Amino acid sequence: MFDAVKSTVSDIRDMRVRGAGRIARAGASALGEFAQGYPGGSLEDFKRDLDAAKGAILASRPTAVSLWNGVQACVRDVGGAQSLEEAKGSVARNSKAFVEASSGALRLIAEFGAKRIRDGDTVLTHCNSSAAVGVIKEAHAQGKDVRAFATESRPWRQGLLTVRELSDAGVDVTLIIDSAVRSVMRRMDGVFVGADTVASNGALINKIGTSQLALAAHEARVPFHVCTETYKFSPMTMFGDMVEIEERDSGEVAGPEEVPSGVRVYNPVFDATPARHIDALITEVGIISPGSVYDVMVRQLGSDIFRT
Repeated sequence: MFDAVKSTVSDIRDMRVRGAGRIARAGASALGEFAQGYPGGSLEDFKRDLDAAKGAILASRPTAVSLWNGVQACVRDVGGAQSLEEAKGSVARNSKAFVEASSGALRLIAEFGAKRIRDGDTVLTHCNSSAAVGVIKEAHAQGKDVRAFATESRPWRQGLLTVRELSDAGVDVTLIIDSAVRSVMRRMDGVFVGADTVASNGALINKIGTSQLALAAHEARVPFHVCTETYKFSPMTMFGDMVEIEERDSGEVAGPEEVPSGVRVYNPVFDATPARHIDALITEVGIISPGSVYDVMVRQLGSDIFRT
């Protein structure tokens, strides 16, 4: 009964499933499959096993609050269930609803964000964000002459996925190495990145290297946009919790035969971009300022924000 959960955890940990939105949808779908396939037993047994499944999924990518919010959306009604079937049904329904809402959010973000791209603009993106790529593709689909630059995004080189996707859509796209960002920034009309987590103060946690894009954009007076679903807003940060920055295996950067003995390799996955370097967040509820994140978070999550 844990097959779907184990497979999803493995896919997320091994980067076969990448991107905060995809991770969230995968985690929610796995819990839905778990609930639908639960063979029987008592309500207490189901709750215990569901907690174990939830814990395994959440541990697979600790920084991505989208995964936490997706999981919480699935299990939020279990506490009030009076029977095993009611609990199973609630998880399955909530899982389906979250996946559908997440996909719908991407379409709205693309529509809103495309309005921030003018005919003839050159834009820069980082890593492989479905939301950011969707904005660029939508602008192109509207007939705008859009040129895109995409970073390679070491060490996993997710930028290669981005350039393939944009090229397949017919967008004029150029791949650059991460350290070329400042060199090309003055040629840009806008920067569009995704989000792994957005804190209550409007700060962005995203793929390592995002903060250097924001700094270079700030210096060059180039608008910096964050394309994000509101389920990537972190309710934990409202209560003072810090966002954990995941560090992955050093072998992703360099093998032991490539560096002298005793040399350490630091491989953080994400970095933090302060709100003051963000011009706007493009969400499914509209284009908002970093200072509006707290209010949107409370309005969107409501009383569920206090549930764990």
